[in-house]
Amino acid sequence: MSDTTDALGAAVDAEHAAVYTYGVLTAFTTGDRRTAVATYIAEHRARRDELNEALVAAGGQARSTAPGYVLPVQVTNSATAARAALDAEQDTAQAYRSLAERADTAPVRRLAVDGLTECALRGAFWRQASGVRPATVALPGIK
Repeated sequence: MSDTTDALGAAVDAEHAAVYTYGVLTAFTTGDRRTAVATYIAEHRARRDELNEALVAAGGQARSTAPGYVLPVQVTNSATAARAALDAEQDTAQAYRSLAERADTAPVRRLAVDGLTECALRGAFWRQASGVRPATVALPGIK
């Protein structure tokens, strides 16, 4: 495996975890947040599939969902759901930032930058929903 395939695999894994997290969140959100969760889970699934295709094209093995995931916070209500969503976006942004640094082709680098941008936008939504200020960060993907 190369640095690029390793980074693609890590990004796929992060997307799998984000999809799982958003699946849990559906039980704890209503209204506009529920609509956002439905939109964001679809976006994460599409990115996951796109990354898996890029991984296979780069000579790697497609990654499958893990048997289970541990959420960073116990989700019991809308507020903890927003925190879990923000953590999922930060983790996924980290994976995309690493992919951007390790990509060996322009198309893979474009995947990374587009994914990082999307995570930054979703992260801003969840920061605002959680009352975190500022809602945006200067360098997404750095914890």
